[in-house]
Amino acid sequence: MRGMGNMQGMMKQMQKMQKKMAEAQEELGTQHFEGVAGGGMVKVTVTGHKEVINVALDESVVDPEDIEMLQDLIVIATNEAMKKAEETSNSTMGQFTKGLNLPGMF
Repeated sequence: MRGMGNMQGMMKQMQKMQKKMAEAQEELGTQHFEGVAGGGMVKVTVTGHKEVINVALDESVVDPEDIEMLQDLIVIATNEAMKKAEETSNSTMGQFTKGLNLPGMF
């Protein structure tokens, strides 16, 4: 029966870890990450859950003759913001899987 006690203890540890992971994910969702392009003329803000919440454009970057440039700047700024969010997510959530060597986990 000694093995059952170990199993229960391990289950309790896993539940604690799951709770901490959920809290960390919730905290990530409240964080904002900004990507900029064109020397700050385009700014995109995303949450830690990788949702775009704001796009700010300087009036000078809006040129009806060159929509492609504006589109490129928005893509660059969005990708930068997403990369920042991803890096923070990986470092935050990675602490829970450190040393476990689980494939596909953070």
